Amino acid sequence: MVVERAARPPVALYVHVPFCVALCPYCDFVVYAGRSARGPAARVDAFLAALAVELELRADDLDAAFGVPGERPPLRSVYLGGGTPSLLSARSVATLLDAVRRRFGLSGDAEVTLEANPGPDERGDLPGFAAAGVTRLSLGAQSLDASELRRIGRRHSPGDVLAALREARRAGIRSISVDLLYDIPDQRQATWRSTLDAVLDAGVDHVSAYALTLDDPDAEGLTGPLGDHLPTRPGARAWRERARSEQDPDRAADLYLAADELLGARGLRWYELSNWSVPGAESRHNLAYWRHEPYEALGPGAHAFDGGTRRRWNAARLDGYLAALLPAPGTGGGPARPPGGPARPPGGEERLDDRTRAVEEAILALRLRDGIGPEVAARPAVSEALAWGRGYGLVEDVEGGRVRLSLRGRLLANEVLGRIA
Repeated sequence: MVVERAARPPVALYVHVPFCVALCPYCDFVVYAGRSARGPAARVDAFLAALAVELELRADDLDAAFGVPGERPPLRSVYLGGGTPSLLSARSVATLLDAVRRRFGLSGDAEVTLEANPGPDERGDLPGFAAAGVTRLSLGAQSLDASELRRIGRRHSPGDVLAALREARRAGIRSISVDLLYDIPDQRQATWRSTLDAVLDAGVDHVSAYALTLDDPDAEGLTGPLGDHLPTRPGARAWRERARSEQDPDRAADLYLAADELLGARGLRWYELSNWSVPGAESRHNLAYWRHEPYEALGPGAHAFDGGTRRRWNAARLDGYLAALLPAPGTGGGPARPPGGPARPPGGEERLDDRTRAVEEAILALRLRDGIGPEVAARPAVSEALAWGRGYGLVEDVEGGRVRLSLRGRLLANEVLGRIA
């Protein structure tokens, strides 16, 4: 049964920029590469025109529901993800953020994150991004070992990562995060520790370390015309099958423990299963997700949540996104709205019933260092899972009657979270 809960104004905005210079074989994000991203046939300008229209439409919806900016709270964070948003010009980013301020409102101390790739032809205009209002950079390093980077199809070198970090610091970007992958096929403890030491020596204040996950969105039914994923290419599917056979859960656990040890020793404490930061540098945007707060989203494949019972997503396919938002060929082109106004992008939505919402809140909160409070812990499905986890040392009690995963529980988080679900 769906118990209607009041929607709330979003505290965060995610913008998906679906372009990369090249596709990595492990990546499941909505990405268009090659000629779509660069050159005379690039679709970036058309995307930006459509994005501007969607931004206005979504803001109109919020105005009608919660009042105009000033009557509703401003956003606390904006996240430009992808894809490779750093392929955009600094002027395009500035124009986008100006529109966000005007139509959504943006708090004076808002966190504005931009994802970038480290290569010199991909990291973009970091000083220009800082001037446009970007306060936080998320750099997709993945590894600082040359052989590992080749193995996972990355274009940059270890030196590119360090150069990008230096440039970001010189540009005045206040917070810098690095994304890393572990359980790469044939990865060694020594190379993983060397990667961690190198990024720490470079002075980052946030590290996200993710186990290489090789899902099959086609098998999960996520790649249809209204799905939020694109079909997996045959070459990528073959690569994933080989890589999956070379992964090792015991090695993955050892690498996670090494990360927790090294990062903690250098002042970055874990605050979410895959994220460590110095105090105060936690990702405010991602915390909104984990705390089940409302967030808006723009772009192909992007997901939004109204804080009540409605989750919405845009379909992944760029053609449908552009067709819905831009004038048809022969009507003058450009970002002007077609007669009658543009349609919302194709996609889908789901209504969360009371049980699903409660389960999601518990699972997301249990990923965090703060854990879950007594009220959530007392819910039947949650309390049973916690009792089971205590018997195996997977959860621990902390101050205020809260419960969180122990270090052993973080290694086996799926066992505990799966029992709640």
